[in-house]
Amino acid sequence: MSEMSNCTWELRPYDQEIFDRELKCFVPNKIFDAHAHLHEKSQFASGSQHLELLADSPDYMGLEEYRTYMKWIAPYSQVDALFMPLAFECERSVLNSFVAKEAARDPGCLAGMVVTPDMDPEYVREEVRRHNFVDLKPYHCYSTDKENWKSDIETFLPDEIVRVANEEQLSITLHLVKKHAIADPANQESVRRYCEKYPDMKMILAHTARAFNPFQAIEGIRTLKGLDNVWFDTSGVTECGGIEEIVRLFGHRRLLFGTDFYVSHTRGRCVSVADSFIWLLEDMPLWDTAKHAEVRPTFVGIEALRYLKLAAENLGLTDSQIEDIFCNNARSIFSA
Repeated sequence: MSEMSNCTWELRPYDQEIFDRELKCFVPNKIFDAHAHLHEKSQFASGSQHLELLADSPDYMGLEEYRTYMKWIAPYSQVDALFMPLAFECERSVLNSFVAKEAARDPGCLAGMVVTPDMDPEYVREEVRRHNFVDLKPYHCYSTDKENWKSDIETFLPDEIVRVANEEQLSITLHLVKKHAIADPANQESVRRYCEKYPDMKMILAHTARAFNPFQAIEGIRTLKGLDNVWFDTSGVTECGGIEEIVRLFGHRRLLFGTDFYVSHTRGRCVSVADSFIWLLEDMPLWDTAKHAEVRPTFVGIEALRYLKLAAENLGLTDSQIEDIFCNNARSIFSA
């Protein structure tokens, strides 16, 4: 999940207008979403603060519902996905079983497993084999560090879990934390160490290495050059600088399209500010302050597609390369 909340489950006419005007000729007819979340509200304890984040979303968000709502941001595409649980206050085995069950409804879809530092590595291996998980999803909120936004990677993704990923040839989708994300030297060192020590593990750095600030992304991504088992997903990113730097340094085959669904259906976008970033969401009292025009936020998912298109145009990517990013790259690394 990204560092934001607040969803508006409503399709508006201008959302479709933006897509048809700017994106219809860009988005391919086949998509594999490498970063999507499913949920069922009844899984979470009554009174959980995390239920507030899902207040406007449907109570049950399975494969069928996902595909229905993906029509809001990719109306003409066939969409498969790698589904991950949400890291909310819930029994983790319940979360993992839910996404595994939903992914199993369609052979084109896959599932990832939430892993936490206290899990026995052999339990992780058993669950991976039992549910056919292809990806492990650690979350900083399970860090052994009380200030989890400042956590070293090892505090929520211990070495023994990465070892299992290596032995089972799994991917790990990693959301970096700390103020400067991939520009933080400790994060750079940890990513490089894991990738070099475990060459059969595939490291996917979520949100293009949490490139919500492209200047940080450009600075940090350069330090990973030469790693053969690192990939980046585009989920939730509404700036194009980090995407462009990834393609320049690693080639387009290391970039995976992702939405961060349900975050993709939030209205607003993320904007870089100085050495950080801020989410501008629809419920903030700022949209009527513009004097030049009426400003109406669209879905984060549509904004992310617009900036992916801008990056593709700036890089001069071919239609075939764009299709790779949207689908073929993920199919290749997951062998799906």
